[in-house]
Amino acid sequence: MWRRVALLSSSISSSFLAQTASRLNTWESLTTGIAQQAKGVIAPKEKTPFITFVLGGPGSGKGTQCIKIVETFGFAHLSAGDLLRREIASKSADGAMILNTIKEGKIVPSQVTVKLIQKEMELSDNHKFLIDGFPRTEENRVSFEQILSEWQSQIGVEPNVVLFFDCPEEEMVKRVLNRNEGRVDDNLETIKKRLTVFQALSLPVINYYSEKGKLYTIKAIGTEDEIFEQVRPIFAAFEVCSQTVG
Repeated sequence: MWRRVALLSSSISSSFLAQTASRLNTWESLTTGIAQQAKGVIAPKEKTPFITFVLGGPGSGKGTQCIKIVETFGFAHLSAGDLLRREIASKSADGAMILNTIKEGKIVPSQVTVKLIQKEMELSDNHKFLIDGFPRTEENRVSFEQILSEWQSQIGVEPNVVLFFDCPEEEMVKRVLNRNEGRVDDNLETIKKRLTVFQALSLPVINYYSEKGKLYTIKAIGTEDEIFEQVRPIFAAFEVCSQTVG
């Protein structure tokens, strides 16, 4: 299902460290000279956020890997799905709309999700963010980058890394049905809708970041530790480069 995406993805090769250093230098240069925003607008962080998007279909295992990344490399984990479910539990007007949208297997409007993510970023003392399950669509992507650019008083702010967890459809279905976490969208009918939506709307986002040289495809089959051994070198390289630049 996802084979054509893997052909486009960035590989971890002998030139990986040099590529990472170049990206990190660009990121570090963005952290200087940030102008103060107009009165009444939340000021940007002292450092430009280092952002990783984590993409993959439902049951691809990206949530589990996010926990390991956070524990190992000190990121703040923002799960778009968890934020939306928390909004549902709050009984707000947006929460009712979100619940109905999820039950139909559809994508929640970009402005709603971006607003929740941005609020968490503003409240965090961390500058490294692991954003799980977002952007789901090209509209999500554009909305997020525009809003973040306004917040940081910069033009064209994009994620530093995009991880795509590539997993066979039958494995994803099995994992979702077996996790028993009480989620409103963890049933066979809804997961089939979600997989159809993911393939139609998320693959263009994945291909976009592949063409930008930001995408890393992770083969999401095996034990948690085996999968993480594909992830570790990506962030370890950034850690090495950060120490060198510092």
